Amino acid sequence: MEADRTAAVRTDGLVKRFGAQVAVAGIDLYVPAGSFAGLVGPNGAGKTTTLSMVTGLLRPDGGTAYVNGADVWRDPVSVKAAIGVLPEGLRLFERLSGRELLAYNGRIRGLPGAQVDARAEELLAVMDLAEAADKLVVDYSTGMRKKIGLAAALLHNPAVLFLDEPFEGVDPVSANTIREVLLRYTRSGSTVIFSSHTMELVERLCDWVSVMSRGQVVAQGTLDQVRGEQSLYDAFLGLVGAASNGEEGLSWLGSSSG
Repeated sequence: MEADRTAAVRTDGLVKRFGAQVAVAGIDLYVPAGSFAGLVGPNGAGKTTTLSMVTGLLRPDGGTAYVNGADVWRDPVSVKAAIGVLPEGLRLFERLSGRELLAYNGRIRGLPGAQVDARAEELLAVMDLAEAADKLVVDYSTGMRKKIGLAAALLHNPAVLFLDEPFEGVDPVSANTIREVLLRYTRSGSTVIFSSHTMELVERLCDWVSVMSRGQVVAQGTLDQVRGEQSLYDAFLGLVGAASNGEEGLSWLGSSSG
């Protein structure tokens, strides 16, 4: 597959197996540059595995992946310079303060110290972390950890930002701060790709959606193309073949049971 400069992310036949289990079954994922894109699917659909391969954290067993026209595995330095990542199960250097964490991330990216410090102060203020800047990350709440992780991912001004469940376990105030920062980021022409189980959130934020089920992309396109005349939630249930298991069995459950 040739690189597509109009795509922030494009894959061709991407495959990943774990033993006999096929986690990602030859997907062709496409995300246009400048979009706010949602990657949705049930647990075990392959979302995290896909994001890990596209960001160079996990080597695929087959297929190719491009980010901003660069091959993820043939040109890893170029790709890693162009992306920011907020992974699932966020791991941070907990014995650093928030300010120290940003300073470390910026300098390891090769940015000038003065620029790192100036950007860090701005990000701490925007993320409502200025008062906690000198507290150790180990003492941060879940929402504060997500915000400092996002700040670290944004510090070098990446062209494409990958977020795995960025709102999970986050309080409404922190979630609103994160949303505002991400919307401002995409309005500048950059790209956000985030995975989520919350259809209402994806519907409110995203202009592009890719739906995964059983290791395959079963639908992708603009929000209106994917949901049609129904809500994204209802379209999602239809696309992944969700079935109700609650009408039979459990006859004993509830206060009216004999």
